Amino acid sequence: MDEIANSSTFVPTSAVSSTEQPFQTLVEGFETIGKTLEGLSGWQIFFSIVILSITYDQCLFSLSSLPLFCKFRRDARLLIYIRFADSRFCRYIWNKGSIVGPFLKIPFMGPFLESVNPKFSEYLAKWNSGPLSCVSVFHKFVVIASTRDLARKVFNSPGYVSPCVVDVAKKILRPENWVFLDGRAHVEYRKGLNGLFSRQAMGIYLPGQEEIYDIYFKRWLELSKEGKPIPFMSEFRDINCAVSLRTFVGHYISDEAVKEISENYYKITAALELVNFPIIFPWTKTWYGKKCADFVLNEFAACAAKSRIAMMEGKEPGCTMDSWIKSMIEAKESDAAKVAAAKGLPQIREFSDMEISMTIFTFLFASQDASSSASTWQFQIMADRPDIMKKIREEQLRVRDGDPHKRLDLDMLDKMVYTRAVVKEQLRYRPPVIMVPYEVKKSFQITPEYKVPKGAMVVPTIYPALHDPEVYNDPESFVPERWLEGGEAEAAKKNWLVFGAGPHVCLGQSYAIMNFMAMIGKASLHMDWEHHATSKSEDIKVFATIFPEDDCFLVFKERDPYAPA
Repeated sequence: MDEIANSSTFVPTSAVSSTEQPFQTLVEGFETIGKTLEGLSGWQIFFSIVILSITYDQCLFSLSSLPLFCKFRRDARLLIYIRFADSRFCRYIWNKGSIVGPFLKIPFMGPFLESVNPKFSEYLAKWNSGPLSCVSVFHKFVVIASTRDLARKVFNSPGYVSPCVVDVAKKILRPENWVFLDGRAHVEYRKGLNGLFSRQAMGIYLPGQEEIYDIYFKRWLELSKEGKPIPFMSEFRDINCAVSLRTFVGHYISDEAVKEISENYYKITAALELVNFPIIFPWTKTWYGKKCADFVLNEFAACAAKSRIAMMEGKEPGCTMDSWIKSMIEAKESDAAKVAAAKGLPQIREFSDMEISMTIFTFLFASQDASSSASTWQFQIMADRPDIMKKIREEQLRVRDGDPHKRLDLDMLDKMVYTRAVVKEQLRYRPPVIMVPYEVKKSFQITPEYKVPKGAMVVPTIYPALHDPEVYNDPESFVPERWLEGGEAEAAKKNWLVFGAGPHVCLGQSYAIMNFMAMIGKASLHMDWEHHATSKSEDIKVFATIFPEDDCFLVFKERDPYAPA
C-alpha cells in the first residue's frame, strides 16, 4: 500500500468514486466471467453446476477464508473463486454423523417421491433400524426417535423443540396459532383451555354428539339397504368431522357449512402430510388445503362472534366455544384474576374472535384424522370379533338399565368398563397418530453421542412403544382384557403415548375416548354390521394417520336393540 501511495501515478479516490467502486467491481466481475465462459460449451457449464450443487447439497462446508477452486477446463481459462467467510453450511453427511440413514441422499429433494405414497412397512423398517435414524427432504434434515424413552425426551424438552407439524403448517394454520407458541404465551392459552375438556364440560357436549350419531347411523343403514358392501372410511371421516363441529361450535354453524367442511376437510389433511411440497402453488394440494382452511377459520370466527353475544346475554354454554368465552367473561370479573394480573401471573385473558377461531380449528385438526382412523379400525375390529361385540352389547344394555333408547350421560359412560377397554386396546393396537414432528429451536443433545442440529426436524415415534413385547404380552394381538383391572396395560403408563406427553400433551384425550365409547356403544345396540374382508384389510395405509388399505368394506343392518347379544 505504501508503494502505491508513493507512486507518482496514484490518485486518491473521491467520495463518489468510492461509493461506485463495489458496483463497478461487480460489473467487471460479471464481464470477466462472461468472457471466460465464451469458450465453454453449454454441456460443460451445465454439468459443472450440477456437480457443485450436489456437492453442496451432500456435504459440510466450514470454509472460513478457505478458497474453493473449480477448474472447468484443462487450460484453466475458467477459474471461479468462492469464499464463504465465517459461514457453515450443514448438509446431510455432516448432520447424519453416526446415526442410521442412507449414506448419501438423492440430490436436493431426498426421498420425496417415495413419500408421496408412503408405505407403513417402510416406516416400520426405519423404526427397527435403530433408536435414531434420519432422512433429508428438500434440505430439511429429519431425525426419527424410535424408542419410548427417546420419544418421551423429545415430548418433554420444550426448551429445545416445538411442534411444527410440517413446513407448510404455519401457512395453513396461521403462524400466530397457539400450537406454535412457547413460554408465557402458550401458558396463557393452556390456562383458559384446560377446563374445556373437564368432566362437567364433556357432559355439556354429549347431547350434540348423540344427535350426530343418530343422523349418520340412519344414513349408513340407507347406504347399505341393497346389501352391497362399500368402503366406509370416508363415512367415518364425515361423522367425526360433524361430531367435532357440533361439539366445538354447537349450532352457531349452519348444517350447510358442516356438510361443506366435512366433505372438504381431507384437502387440509392432504396439504399437511408429513412430506409435501413446501411452497403453495396454485392448484396444488397445499393450495386447496389453504383455501379450505381459510373457509373454516372464517366460519369459526363468525361463530365466535355469535357465541360471545350469547354468553354476554347469560345463556348456558352448549359447546366448547361457549364454555371458553364464558370462562373469559367470568375471569375478567373475578377477584382472583385481578390478583393474578397484579402479580404478573398467567391468567385467562380475553381472546379475539380470530384467536378463538384459530384455536378451535386446531382442535378440529388434532381430532379429525385421528378420530377417523380410530373409528374405522374400531368398526372393522368389532365386526371381525363377534365375541367382543357380544360383550359390548351386554354391557351397553346393562348400563342403560335395560332401556336401549336411554340417552347418554356421564354416569352411564363411567360404567362402560369393558367398552373403555376395547377402545383403549384399539388405540394401542392401531394408534391413529404414529409420529409427531417437532422443530429443533437450538442444538439438542438427544443422546450422549448425538446432537440434533438447530433447524432440523426431530420426530418422536409412538407406534414402537405401544407394541413393545417387553411391556405388552403378545402385542400384535387385540386383547381388551389387558386394560381391565389387573391387566398389564394400565401399569405401563410410560408407554401410553397415544396422546403424546409433556407440555403439548393432547388436551382432549378424555373427550376422544368418551366419544369412541359413546359411538360404538350406541351403534352396537341399534345396528349389526358385517365386514367384507379383502386381502388388504389388515394392511396399513398412511394418510396423515393410519387406515385399512382397502378403506374398510362394510354393510350395516338395522337391529332390534332388545335382541339377545
